[in-house]
Amino acid sequence: MVTVAGPWDSTGQRTAERDRAVALGRPGGTDHGRGSGASGTSSGSPRPAPSAGAVLAGLDGTSAPGGIKAAPGDQDLADLLDPLLKDAPGLGGRRAAAVVDLTTGKRLYGLGSDAPLTPASTTKIATAVAALTALGPDHRLTTRTALEADTGEVVLVGGGDPTLTAREDARGLASLRTLAGKTAAALKKRGVREVTLSYDTTLYAGTEMHPIGVNENLARVTALMADEGRTDDSTSGPAPRVPDPAADAARTFAGLLKQHGVTASAPGPSKATGRADTLATVSSPPLAALVERMLTNSDNDLAEALARHTAVATGKPADFDGAGAAVTARLKQLGLPVGGARFHDGSGLDRTDLISPDLLTALLAEAADPARPQLRPVLTGLPVAHFTGTLAGRYTDGAAGLVRAKTGTLTGVNTLAGTVTTPDGRLLGFAFLANDTTDAWAAQSALDGAATTLASETP
Repeated sequence: MVTVAGPWDSTGQRTAERDRAVALGRPGGTDHGRGSGASGTSSGSPRPAPSAGAVLAGLDGTSAPGGIKAAPGDQDLADLLDPLLKDAPGLGGRRAAAVVDLTTGKRLYGLGSDAPLTPASTTKIATAVAALTALGPDHRLTTRTALEADTGEVVLVGGGDPTLTAREDARGLASLRTLAGKTAAALKKRGVREVTLSYDTTLYAGTEMHPIGVNENLARVTALMADEGRTDDSTSGPAPRVPDPAADAARTFAGLLKQHGVTASAPGPSKATGRADTLATVSSPPLAALVERMLTNSDNDLAEALARHTAVATGKPADFDGAGAAVTARLKQLGLPVGGARFHDGSGLDRTDLISPDLLTALLAEAADPARPQLRPVLTGLPVAHFTGTLAGRYTDGAAGLVRAKTGTLTGVNTLAGTVTTPDGRLLGFAFLANDTTDAWAAQSALDGAATTLASETP
């Protein structure tokens, strides 16, 4: 059953799910290669998700191995979920929920499901859908160097790729070291061994500082950075950030040029002209892989970058307001129930963001639609209960491997949205939002309990 529901990724998370499922005597998955990384981390180059057309072709229950069944239209989940969601004291003063059949998109359960609440990081599901529809799953983010023929200035042009890395082991990401080597080689062919270096961040507009201010969950949002401006060796999660990621990346680039025999001046901000000749380029993994990484690790820097790229692709200003407007516009074009939704960032760190459970489950249903294979990474990127990403430390019971969901946590906000496989082989989408919570652990436990109930007790 898990084979049909997909997905698998380069961390080997389907291997873990298969092993766990066998141990529980539940339907299992397929091993498509083992990774060496620990749960919740990326090992090697992330790969694009398989086509939804192939993986989800049998969701009507007629041609799929294991026979995934559509949920009965008259199924009432209220008796199961109301005590866990409507009556649970740990979920604070405002709560809303929805459960849908991902085969048909029909809502099976609703608790104020059209009420927009603060979604926290479940916002990233909307960002993912908007970016994939605006740019396509094969799109790559390119960082380049350009030579100004008139002045001899070399410009490091930011392409809005926060995964650009200066580490020796690039792990399949775009490498600043590779860019420096290729740039130095191109300069030497021109007989140039000393340059004036500058950097260009003009792909983005507006303020770089998120409304939350200086925060270890997010660097300044700029079109040029290396390793998300982290000052430690971490690749995900909170970490101290450099004050100016673009300037820091340019200084690092200057040092790398020197290692290749090219001396560069202290870099300063500039803008590459249309007359500049491109010297070298490096590109990110495909957008499909970036979306998976963003969702699995709840990567705020990547989320803000993808929201801005959505704005660039749709002709809107690449700032916080323009990115929010671009995401909203893309969802409206898909005919989704945007209603009172508000997007003030791409990551969900902004407490003024608003999304309803109806919209979140509609996004999941859209991603499960075989007619939209470009949205498949939205599902493949969801953390796997007990195994990967932000769910690696949760679900130690029988729901491990059967729930895939994006988490959301801010002070007073706890949310969860994703997919669940029921005991009889149905694939459901759910969204649980709780605002004004006072006990984060109790709220998280209540949401996990509701998802576990769907996985283990759905009639």
